[in-house]
Amino acid sequence: MKLETLAIHAGNHGEPTTGAVIPPIILSTTFERGPNGNFVDGRDIYARASNPNRRMLEEKLAALEGGTDAITFASGQAATMSVFHALGANSHVILPDDIYYGTRYMIESLYAHWGMTYSAVDMTDIKQIKKAIRKNTTLIWIETPSNPSLKLTDIQAVVKLAKAKNILVGCDNTWATPFFTKPLEFGVDIVMHSTTKYFGGHSDILSGGIIVNDNIDATIKGRIRNFQSTGGAIPSPFDCWLLFRSLATFPVRMPVHAQNAMKLATFLEGFQQIEKVNYPGLKSNQYHKVAKKQMQNGFGGMMSILVKGGQEAALKLTSQLKLVKHATSLGGVETLIEHRKTAEGEHSKSPDNLLRISVGIENIDDLIADFRQALETI
Repeated sequence: MKLETLAIHAGNHGEPTTGAVIPPIILSTTFERGPNGNFVDGRDIYARASNPNRRMLEEKLAALEGGTDAITFASGQAATMSVFHALGANSHVILPDDIYYGTRYMIESLYAHWGMTYSAVDMTDIKQIKKAIRKNTTLIWIETPSNPSLKLTDIQAVVKLAKAKNILVGCDNTWATPFFTKPLEFGVDIVMHSTTKYFGGHSDILSGGIIVNDNIDATIKGRIRNFQSTGGAIPSPFDCWLLFRSLATFPVRMPVHAQNAMKLATFLEGFQQIEKVNYPGLKSNQYHKVAKKQMQNGFGGMMSILVKGGQEAALKLTSQLKLVKHATSLGGVETLIEHRKTAEGEHSKSPDNLLRISVGIENIDDLIADFRQALETI
């Protein structure tokens, strides 16, 4: 089945006893055993270990990414943490130099006492990645596009290098989503999503997920699953149900995000107050060729801009916008803008004039009008 059909029907087993087309929310934390105290085949035992809504959601997520299994978590950070946890002590990880700051900080704050180390490199330069590999390198972690500079990593090139060295490749596919890029098809071992973002799509669900296929090492997959159930880092049944419901419209929302982003990027690129527009769909973008190679159906709904005049001018622009909200997060139906330097705080490596924009699905004429009036004030 195609993506649009999978988004609606994958994992949807309805409710056989009532004939309900939409699965119900199962809130029970415990489930009755058989007459002899035995665990009945096919029946759940305890909500931390498994839940019907979570199973249906995982089936749908795996189908959308083209994987064979998905493991869901209470947040995207918990999903990422499950991967680092699975690597074990004294591991070395290679990260993008402009990675989401929370991923880098996770190693520094939570896993440093495990002896885990990392090297941050420009992932667009395969020579830098190769140079950073050590004897204890266990994982190369990709963001493509990267957060917040929208660099495009050549996934196939990284996978080829990693496989030759027996190193795992993980990809944060939150920004591209399987609507635009399917990393598993390029040989990636682990795909991570902050499902809070485009999969949820409405800024009202906190959750994350890991998707794998049969080529993943069974030990690593088992550790990730164990971190979910034994560690208890699980999404609630209601969040699973709500995300399951939101995914039905995912393939309908994504083209509008991308179309609006392309038009807004083109508009902003022509404004003298803007120093640079980072959007891979622009022909002038340095990563456009790689984007065309591994992105389909468009170039996503995320961009960032550099505003002339530094942090003061960037913040003034955000304060002058009326329709667009200055807020953290991304992937919702509403357009958001954020000054990353102040959001990331002391851990930030973002330029002080960088604004990240999550382009929503409003009418593009209204969005452009809002940016025009705001830019005219600075």
